[in-house]
Amino acid sequence: MKIDNSSIERVEEFKYLGTMLTNQNSIQEETKSRLKLGNACYYSEQNLLSSRLLSKILKVKLYRTIVLPVVLYGCENWSLTLREELSLRVFENRVLRRVFGPKMDELTGEWRKLHNEEHRDLYNLPNIMRVVKSRRM
Repeated sequence: MKIDNSSIERVEEFKYLGTMLTNQNSIQEETKSRLKLGNACYYSEQNLLSSRLLSKILKVKLYRTIVLPVVLYGCENWSLTLREELSLRVFENRVLRRVFGPKMDELTGEWRKLHNEEHRDLYNLPNIMRVVKSRRM
């Protein structure tokens, strides 16, 4: 039996279980949309994450239970490039910078932003890329 190829419609992309899949296995649009949703969630919780009334431990728990699942939904299907990994790390550092706030420099007495290494020391939990890789296993 011969199949007429002109009647077959090729699908370029489709949404499956909340994740956009493409025929080129490109995950760039999916990560962009997940980061947009994560930003929306982050900005809706911004008052809590920057509040001085809550402890930093509680703020980290809020980030891990509210914001992070929104960003990482469907990450089990992602085949990330270095560009997507960098954008995920930038997102996490921006949120952690808000959570931990500035630090007073002991030498100059001025307030300064924390460096990424200082965030990692204060965070003491697996970063976003380790979470993605552990979910893939």
